[in-house]
Amino acid sequence: MRICIHRGTKEIGGTCIEVESQGKRLVLDVGLPLDAPDADEFSLHPVNGFAAHDPSLLGVVISHPHLDHYGLGHRLPSETHFLIGRAAQAILSAASLFSPGGLKLGTVSHLQDRRPITLGPFTITPFLVDHSAYDSYAVLIEADGKRLFYTADFRGHGRKSSLFENLVANPPSGVDVLLMEGTCIGRSGDDERCVTEDDLVPQFTDIFRQTQGMPLVWCSGQNIDRIVTVLKACNQSHRQLILDLYTADILRATENPRLPQETWEGVRVFLPVSQKRRIIQEQAFDVSNRYRSCRIYPEQLAEAAPNSVMLFRPSMIRDLDAANCIGGASLVCSVWGGYLNDPANQRLHEWMQQRGIPLYNCHTSGHATIADLRRMRNAFPNAVAVPVHLVDRKQFATLFDNVELHEDGEWWEF
Repeated sequence: MRICIHRGTKEIGGTCIEVESQGKRLVLDVGLPLDAPDADEFSLHPVNGFAAHDPSLLGVVISHPHLDHYGLGHRLPSETHFLIGRAAQAILSAASLFSPGGLKLGTVSHLQDRRPITLGPFTITPFLVDHSAYDSYAVLIEADGKRLFYTADFRGHGRKSSLFENLVANPPSGVDVLLMEGTCIGRSGDDERCVTEDDLVPQFTDIFRQTQGMPLVWCSGQNIDRIVTVLKACNQSHRQLILDLYTADILRATENPRLPQETWEGVRVFLPVSQKRRIIQEQAFDVSNRYRSCRIYPEQLAEAAPNSVMLFRPSMIRDLDAANCIGGASLVCSVWGGYLNDPANQRLHEWMQQRGIPLYNCHTSGHATIADLRRMRNAFPNAVAVPVHLVDRKQFATLFDNVELHEDGEWWEF
């Protein structure tokens, strides 16, 4: 078995790994780098089968529905065979209506926890993991009597932390190479305890209770763990949760009735102008009609504000100003802090200052702490550890034993 990490040995995001055996190939993720300005302009990786169909490329695994792992998928040939979780595929399909951050796939095999898939010389066994993206997987790749385990992105402090505990307690045996993410290396302390999603509930609740008007929560519509956290805090502070239509449709796409849905008591759906334009442009009125019975309209927001929490994104500023509903409001930043400091959000800072809206931070990482990275590494003591999806790979090599560092674009064999 041969491996080439086309991208990811020195950066977070844009991951793409090619695996070859007996003249056949698999690709693990086809991500868009975080700093790439345009997915359509960014150069495809030099993988046979990306620019034009090549039957020796048997499949492309998408480990989870984050843009830095699937963002170039829409540019691959229509014949490409994708492997992705069923709910993850549905989420990306739903997202495709509202933004270029979605993806519609043709030929698909669905990843299911610990259910092997055979493609040519490869056996691919998915392992459902805890991550801030719903329906995320690590994968075990077997070929030529060798075993490669790719963790993709994971954590041990989310709402599915039991998956992490089960994996490190019962890992696949005989793994030769461990491709492990290291996002938090260089970002957090070695002995730091990461805030869990449950820890965030009382933090959100306190903010909601002390806000006289409507708390605005800026979080990803695809961070379903966070939406569950926010709804728990809404229930404890006796407020209803207002979802934008995009987020409501993402939740519906999971087909998981245990997750917040627009039909639940205390949940309403708002259609921002930007999303309304997409509905009209694509003539997708069937989507907006699904939520007719639970819609809340701009003229109702001012009255509902003191008893509501709204999921927010900066594109909704004009909607809220027009509805005159932000008196006494607060903004809770529940995304990675780098987005808040992005120059593109300068208008958001100016708006908050002009309107006197206080800012709170209430967030936890979607990635493993160093302590949990150690636990993952220790679960595969005989494997060579190769870092991906990180900036500080030199520190990775000091933290763990039996490490090999490889360069982007370098083919190597084990």
